[in-house]
Amino acid sequence: MAQPQREIRADYTDSTITVYQAYAPEIGLPAVQEGRFPAAWKRDRMTWIKPSFLWMMYRCGWGAKEGQETVLAVEISRDGFEWALRHACLSSYVREVHPNRAAWQRQLKRAPTRVQWDPERDLHLEPRPYRSLQLGLFDEAARRYADEWTVSIRDMTPLAHEIHAGQQRRSGLRHPAAAPRTPLPRRRRSPRPPARVRGRSTREPAPAHGSHDSTGSQGRGSS
Repeated sequence: MAQPQREIRADYTDSTITVYQAYAPEIGLPAVQEGRFPAAWKRDRMTWIKPSFLWMMYRCGWGAKEGQETVLAVEISRDGFEWALRHACLSSYVREVHPNRAAWQRQLKRAPTRVQWDPERDLHLEPRPYRSLQLGLFDEAARRYADEWTVSIRDMTPLAHEIHAGQQRRSGLRHPAAAPRTPLPRRRRSPRPPARVRGRSTREPAPAHGSHDSTGSQGRGSS
């Protein structure tokens, strides 16, 4: 059976799902300490969440990029996540999904959430042959995410650094496969997203330059 090109792989329970973001310490550290996003986190701007830890590592450079030094695991309610999917619009026009470009633009303007699919990454941050979800939250969705859906926030920065350091050590070994590895955060396939936000199911085009994320939408950080 062929592997679906677009599916959500995440750490989840019956009631919650974990997504990842990276911020500058002035936002990330208070969020960890308080277990919720501080007032400095702008609720009137779009923020992007990623169920894939490795895609977040690709985006933030293992927590080394400026303004993205604090990697967060944000546990949110499944009800909130599924609300976001139900109210989402694809971030780009897809002929197989939308009646026409004008209809897509109207839907995009109204939708509080946006779905984008980018190549999943391996431990070397190279693209995999299938795609990973990014979910953009705006207006009502961003406020709900910060103030209603968030259950807990954990600092994943030490783990990100440890995994990356292990990758660098193994790269210099004669038999890198035999070296111990730091386990990645758990993830498994979750129920398939609605067809209207999966987009293309056939051959995938390369993502447009600069289409991956909305870096800086919370000031400094990959939100």
